[in-house]
Amino acid sequence: MSVVEHKTPQTLPQWLVHNAATRGREVAQRHKRDGVWKEFSWTDVRDEVRALALGLRERGVQRGQTVVLLSENRPELYWAEWAAMAVGAKVVALYPDATETELNYVVEDAQAVCVFAEDQEQVDKVLPVQARHPALHSVVWWESGGLWSYKDEGLFGWDAFRTSTRDMKPADAAWFEESVARGQCSDIAVLSYTSGTTGAPKGVITTHASLMHNARLIGETMQVPEGGEYLSYIPLSWATEQWVGVTMGLMRPLRVNFAERPDQIQEATRELACEMVFFGPRQWESLAARVHARMLDAAPWRQKVVDWGLRIGKLARAEQMDTRARSWWVRALLPLADALVLRPLREQLGLKRARIAFTGGAAVAPDIFRLFASMGVMLRNVYGCSEFGLISVHQGARVNAETIGETVPMASPWGVPMEWRVDESGGLEVRGGAGFAGYWGKPEKTAEKMKGDWFQTGDAVGQGPSSTELVYYDRVEHMNRLQGGHLFSKQFIEVRLRFSPYIREVMVVGDPTREHVTALVNIDGDVFGRWAERNGVSFTTFTDLSQRPEVLAQVAKEIASVNHALPEAARLKHFVNLPKELDADEGELTRTRKLKRDFIEQRYGPLIEAMYAGQPGTTIEIPVRYQDGRAGVLRADVTTGHVPTARPAPHGQET
Repeated sequence: MSVVEHKTPQTLPQWLVHNAATRGREVAQRHKRDGVWKEFSWTDVRDEVRALALGLRERGVQRGQTVVLLSENRPELYWAEWAAMAVGAKVVALYPDATETELNYVVEDAQAVCVFAEDQEQVDKVLPVQARHPALHSVVWWESGGLWSYKDEGLFGWDAFRTSTRDMKPADAAWFEESVARGQCSDIAVLSYTSGTTGAPKGVITTHASLMHNARLIGETMQVPEGGEYLSYIPLSWATEQWVGVTMGLMRPLRVNFAERPDQIQEATRELACEMVFFGPRQWESLAARVHARMLDAAPWRQKVVDWGLRIGKLARAEQMDTRARSWWVRALLPLADALVLRPLREQLGLKRARIAFTGGAAVAPDIFRLFASMGVMLRNVYGCSEFGLISVHQGARVNAETIGETVPMASPWGVPMEWRVDESGGLEVRGGAGFAGYWGKPEKTAEKMKGDWFQTGDAVGQGPSSTELVYYDRVEHMNRLQGGHLFSKQFIEVRLRFSPYIREVMVVGDPTREHVTALVNIDGDVFGRWAERNGVSFTTFTDLSQRPEVLAQVAKEIASVNHALPEAARLKHFVNLPKELDADEGELTRTRKLKRDFIEQRYGPLIEAMYAGQPGTTIEIPVRYQDGRAGVLRADVTTGHVPTARPAPHGQET
């Protein structure tokens, strides 16, 4: 009996063809439609991708050209990406809430020839862009609602675009196999656009080798099991989701699941009880806030029981799941705490079977890690950047919440071991791995990021308790000094303030012209709404709620609790509650909800100056854009909040 040897695939479409050949009947993906989970085998997925690839061929899409994806996570989004790669094209995945302006920039910069758009909302953004860019010859949609009357040239429905199985000839199937086989690991697979916090977004060139190298490293360091259940939720515009859902889903492989709608992610998480869960920092913060919010609604005795259960969980599982070294009484009480409090919490949050839970993309408050560890979910951090790839991961049985994990100097068939060092400014530099392939069409920007053969991440880090652990401080350019020369990190303070269920977003302010630190706070309207109802505080609008004296007092209390863990020079003395929520559509946040600091400081400058001038408050007029597209001005009287004096921090503690 002969054994057929399979050459290791060198591109993502080659992995797909390999899986269809070796495990064709196994479930590859599930999608909930009309309340029912529909399954797709590897053969099904290969057939769908092949049909789309033939459609792209018919429309003249060629190797090296660019295809844009604009959709919520669903199987068709994955199929479109793999189909584009199968014909040798590269893809750009945009956030589904990207504006027409953002889409236009990417289409022009990446020289896109085709866009896959989910529905009418997305198509309505694409058509004006298509009119300005004749090279964008094809727009494909898959949700027909509201699109029946559209007759625009170059606009195709899903079924009309793809080549159906009954129309497929043997030569078509042979062409697909040959086109996939031509791919090489050095081919460009994805352009991942940066968030644009410091200028125009740049398209990070990501090769198939880079995707596979980073997927292999994450799979090995986290010991991801073959066939594990995974819910795809994070947008494909995040490099980490490209590494995990798109690439590791093929290589490990995983069973990748898709919720019916974005607002049903929590329900799908509970139904599937996935072993592997990847959420961004804001999603983990939201889950933590949900726990705290439910506590506000609970009876006092129930609040005490939950507090007791979480306290026992924290004592038992702080930084590791192995409880054998804990005190006998903690080990004795843990089963009771788990039955009464911790297991029900895990089930409500959809984390009942979560064995591998991780986050990435931004800093996370250590208290978030500790909260989930106390529930029995060991949350881990994946740290890297879209330009270089994976740098560090929390590995093994222990997680130090104050670090971003241990560095990963691991080789793969597509990359060499990574090396790292910290330069004189405290910035992290790396080399090795799959390498940095550059920014699309911007050689001068590429050169700026390199120091010899070292890639400059721009992140300020320090060494952790061991020589392989890293501690993240902030972006190098965001490390600040006050007028007296005291150095502090804005993000270090912000991530700890965001652990409060009452604070949804916060931007710390301070520079060499200022004597102390202040903050612009976005309250959590949902949590404070419940709190106000429980405490008999009346309000009408978000603006009114944000300025209530009782709300200001509660926010001051939350800030004071963080202040006492900071060195005296870095403590906040004043703050304001913003009269509106920060909004990515208004340029205040990136699509990953990172702060656009310069823009925010300019827009809310009168509030900042009022705080530093010691004024009790000021009136501000803010341009706003409503959901229906209308523009307006919000005029609000904003009160300056004062933070009570904190007790001294432990001697020598720094930010």
